Amino acid sequence: MSKIRRVAFELKEYEFEEPFRITGWVHNQAKNIEITLELENGAIGKGEASYSYRVNGEMISALLAMQDDVEEMLKGMDVKNYRKIFNVIDGFSRTAPSLKAGVQFAVLDALSVEIDLPVYQILGGATNKIKTDKTVGIDEMEKMVEKAKKLYYTQGFETLKIKVGENLKEDIEKITAISEATKGASYIVDANQGYSPKEAIQFAKAAYDNGVNIVVFEQPTMWNNHDGLKLIRENSPFPIAADESAKSKYDVFELVKNGCVDFVNIKLMKSGISDALAIVELAKTVDIGLMIGCMSESSLGINQSVHFAAGTGAFLYHDLDSHLLLKEEKFRGKFTQNGQEISL
Repeated sequence: MSKIRRVAFELKEYEFEEPFRITGWVHNQAKNIEITLELENGAIGKGEASYSYRVNGEMISALLAMQDDVEEMLKGMDVKNYRKIFNVIDGFSRTAPSLKAGVQFAVLDALSVEIDLPVYQILGGATNKIKTDKTVGIDEMEKMVEKAKKLYYTQGFETLKIKVGENLKEDIEKITAISEATKGASYIVDANQGYSPKEAIQFAKAAYDNGVNIVVFEQPTMWNNHDGLKLIRENSPFPIAADESAKSKYDVFELVKNGCVDFVNIKLMKSGISDALAIVELAKTVDIGLMIGCMSESSLGINQSVHFAAGTGAFLYHDLDSHLLLKEEKFRGKFTQNGQEISL
């Protein structure tokens, strides 16, 4: 009765509340794939793929075209044996990680309905509460400062994610002004590959000299510049995290082996759930820090990362705020949120 009968993909489009700017990119709209997985007994599991051409090289049309192949592969498989299903999906395509994530979560969601147990408990049930940061995109300094003040003082977000990477001098001025305006806050600073190693070191040292409380300096240079990441790490007063450099478990293994990073930002949309689980165990083994992030997921997609994070209890920082940046008619997460507090 817990065997898969049907898999369906549906394109969903969401507008951002306001243009969201990062290094070299401005987001106005998100196009996601909603995945419905139906069992023979009628139970429904839901997942979402938030594709990324910039990070994963994915094309939305190519992902949608995979529906029939995915359904054919999974039809008749039992969600109670979800690891077998994960192995099939892992072997299907390494060029569609966001789709892998959405399908794998839909499998767990259907199992959750079938056995009446939340996904986070299927994944270990380490905690039922997490705290997320909220992001300040690249903008004029005055606007970034005002937004940071609102998030910290009015909305209660203790950790702010600050986007930088387009202009070193301006970025130093911006992060210093934000720090002075939000005393007591912690900052995850994300350059989205925007700096050279030399610029990243200059930024880190200037921020340190100005007393900025940066807890993670994320992806300061190009994803494939491992030597540059290592150099930055050796010369930065702040912990260095890989994001775009860390898509799969194999990427993370290489980064750790070469001493490039202190943290890894796991995003289910880069790795799928199966690789994410492997990265969690690798990080425990070598004692590096973990944060969990997102692409442009709606509440349905963020739900996946919330359950993964709570289930594993593996993350020091949670950057799960994309649903708060989108215009969405109906909230569809299986969690509740009050400011930075997320509860299951």
